[in-house]
Amino acid sequence: MTPTLPMTLPGGLDSPRLRVATYNIHKGVRGVGPRKRLEIHNLGLGIEALDADLVFLQEVRLFHHGDARHFDRTWFGWPEQGQADFLAPEGYSSAYRTNAVTRDGEHGNALLSRWPLGDVEHHDVSDHRFEQRGLLHVKVCWRGVDIHAIVAHFGLMHASRVRQAQRLGAYLRSEVPAGAPVVVAGDFNDWGERLDPMFQLAGLVRTHPPHGRTPRTFPSRMPMLSLDRVYTRGLHCMGMSVPQGPAWSRMSDHLPLLVELELT
Repeated sequence: MTPTLPMTLPGGLDSPRLRVATYNIHKGVRGVGPRKRLEIHNLGLGIEALDADLVFLQEVRLFHHGDARHFDRTWFGWPEQGQADFLAPEGYSSAYRTNAVTRDGEHGNALLSRWPLGDVEHHDVSDHRFEQRGLLHVKVCWRGVDIHAIVAHFGLMHASRVRQAQRLGAYLRSEVPAGAPVVVAGDFNDWGERLDPMFQLAGLVRTHPPHGRTPRTFPSRMPMLSLDRVYTRGLHCMGMSVPQGPAWSRMSDHLPLLVELELT
């Protein structure tokens, strides 16, 4: 059954608004031991239901030999494609780069887009050897405007996140033309809500709903924290929602965040 959304926001090729989603998919697998289950097929239905122009994904696998063996005999099985390509709805393009390499595989960030993609870049922002982190930078041509989309997944320690925010700012100054529209979205692991001033120094503004409080996305079964965020330059937020319900809470430990943007 396709997951449903709590509200319908206008989207598609004819909309003057850029519809953006960010989602940590937890490598397409939930649970451990005998309760371990494959959710990548359900995630595909969920991402299609979001109907977003751009989908910023974290914890995406290109391959993982252990999980591929484990789920080989299940009904649907481990996809032969990398997860970014597998999750891209019909008509979408995908971009993917690896952040971390593990014993049986790897994982990284991905961008799915219904609009044409330009150059794809990867920038390493790892702060120490125990956490491999990176930025995926993709130029997207949206309605004749080049939007610089950056997918981020920051570290688990506050000091690391501060340095990663500083490196993001330096990267923007070095690699993105001044004044070009920018969307930075991802899982920032900012439990204490302390990173916004660092992003402001980089010229980025955090999106907030026009009315009400910013919706929470983690943990998915009982959301208490706003770890998943969208920061922008040259765009402003016109709407924001978080899909909830049993179908969404089982697919990942995060819920997706859906934002509508307009050029300023």
